[in-house]
Amino acid sequence: MAVTLVLLILGVLVAIYLYLTKNYKYWQKQGIPYAEGVVPGFGHFLNVAIVKKPFSEVCLDIYNDYRKHSMVGIYNFMTPTLMVNEPDLVKTVLQTNFSNFHENGLKIDPDLDPLLANNPFFNYGEKWVTGRKRLTYAFSSMRLKVLLVTVKLVCEKFESYLDRRINKTGKIELELKDLFSRFTAQVVSSAGFGVDGMCFDETKEKESFYAIGKSFLEPNMWNNMILTIVFFMPSLAKYLRARFLPKKIDQFFRSIIKEVMEQRRKDATPRNDFLQLMVDLERTEGDTFDLEILTSHAVSFFVDGYETSSIVLSFIGHNLAAHPEVQKKLREEVVSVLNKHNGEITYEALKEMTYMDQVFSESQRVVPTLGFLHKVCTEEIELKGSDGITYRCPRGMEIMIPVSGLQADSRYWENPETFDPERFSPEGKQSLEKYAFLPFGEGPRMCVGMRMAQLQIKACLATLLRKYSLEVSPKMKLPLKMVPSSFLAAAEGGLWTIIRPI
Repeated sequence: MAVTLVLLILGVLVAIYLYLTKNYKYWQKQGIPYAEGVVPGFGHFLNVAIVKKPFSEVCLDIYNDYRKHSMVGIYNFMTPTLMVNEPDLVKTVLQTNFSNFHENGLKIDPDLDPLLANNPFFNYGEKWVTGRKRLTYAFSSMRLKVLLVTVKLVCEKFESYLDRRINKTGKIELELKDLFSRFTAQVVSSAGFGVDGMCFDETKEKESFYAIGKSFLEPNMWNNMILTIVFFMPSLAKYLRARFLPKKIDQFFRSIIKEVMEQRRKDATPRNDFLQLMVDLERTEGDTFDLEILTSHAVSFFVDGYETSSIVLSFIGHNLAAHPEVQKKLREEVVSVLNKHNGEITYEALKEMTYMDQVFSESQRVVPTLGFLHKVCTEEIELKGSDGITYRCPRGMEIMIPVSGLQADSRYWENPETFDPERFSPEGKQSLEKYAFLPFGEGPRMCVGMRMAQLQIKACLATLLRKYSLEVSPKMKLPLKMVPSSFLAAAEGGLWTIIRPI
C-alpha cells in the first residue's frame, strides 16, 4: 500500500514537471540562441514571481547577457517568447512590418474589465483604428490649446498648495510621486471630466481623484500582484476573476460620468473638456452616445493621464534635484521664455522650452516608465538579424523589446550611466539611434496621449521652477533601486526632495 502511494505521488510529480517544462526545448529546436536559467513553470521570471526583481529589470539582465545576439529566445513563464535586441529588428516589429505585429501583448479581458476594453492600448483591429482616430483628434494642437486653459488653472492650485505648505517653515520635504500624483489627478478630473478632483484640499483628500487613483495604481504589493496576474497569467486571472479595475472603482466612474452627463443635459453651456469632446464625436457618428463607451473613454483618460505622467514628472524632479547645474539652466530657460510671453504659460511658450524637452527625454532614457514593450506576431514573417540569425516567426509568437537595455547600451549612448540632456540637443539628436529610444513606443501604435502628457508635464515644471528650487532630501535612498513588485518604474523608499522658494 505504501509503495503504491509513493509511486502515485512520484507519478503525479513527474506529470506536473513534464507539463511545466513541455515548451522548454522550443528554442533549441529552432536553432535560436536562448537564455540559460529556465525554472519549471516560471521560465526566466522566477525573480518576478518571488518579488525579487521587477519585470523590466529581468528583461534588462537578459539583454545585457545576450546583447551580442540580434535576438534571443526566452520563456515568459511557460510561453516561448522572442526578445529582439537590435534597433533594426525593433524597427521591423514596430514600424516597417507593423501589419505583422499590430497587437500589443498586454491584453484586457472585456468580461472582467469592460471599462478598459475600449482603451486603444489594449485594443486591436477595427476597434483600435476607431479609438485611435478619436484620440488623435482629441489631442490635436487645436484641442490641446483648449485643454491648456484648464491645465493652467490646475497649475495655480498646485502653486497655492506648495505656498501653503512652505509658508509654515520656509521649505518643505515632499515625496515627488505623491506630489505629482495630486497634480496629474487634478488635471484628469478638470480637463477630463470638468469636475474638481479636490486633490490639493487636505480636508477632502479621502474623496479626491488622487485617492481614487492611489487605491488601485499605487505600486504596493497587492496592486502589483494583481497587475502581474492580469497581464501575464490571463488564465489564472479568469479563474480568480482578477481585474485591473476593482469593482468599487468601476462603479465610481460609472456613477460620476452618469451624474456629470445628467447635469449637462440640464445645462447646455458649452464645455471644453475631454468628456465633452467624446460626446461631440459620438454625436457626429450617430444621433446619440453610448454611456458605457463614454465612461470607458473617461477611464482610459484617467488611467493614461494620471499614473504614467506622474511617474515621469517625479523622476524628472529627482534628476533636477540631483543635478543642480541642469536645474539652473532649465530655470533660466523657463524664466526667459515666460518673460517673452508676459509671464503667462501659453501653448507657444511651452513649445519654445526646448531645453525642457531635452531634460524630459534624458530623464525618460535613464528611467523608462515601462522598461519593455510586449508585442504579438499576427502574421508569419521571417526575421533576419545583422549577425546572420534567421527565424521564421509564426503567428501568435510573443515578442519582447527590452527598452531599458537599449536605452542603457553603450553602443548607442556615450557614458549611458551619466545624466546628460545635451544628448537630445538639436545637434546631438542627429546622431542618435532612433529605435534605441522608446519612451512612448514607435510606429502606428506609438502612445496617442504623448502630446497631452508632454503638455501637462511641461506646464507643471514651468510652474514649479520659476518659483522654487529642488534639493535631494537626506531621506532619499541612493543609489536608486526600483520596487521589485512594481509593474511601472517606482523607486524604493520614494523620491524625497526638499523644495524651497527662490
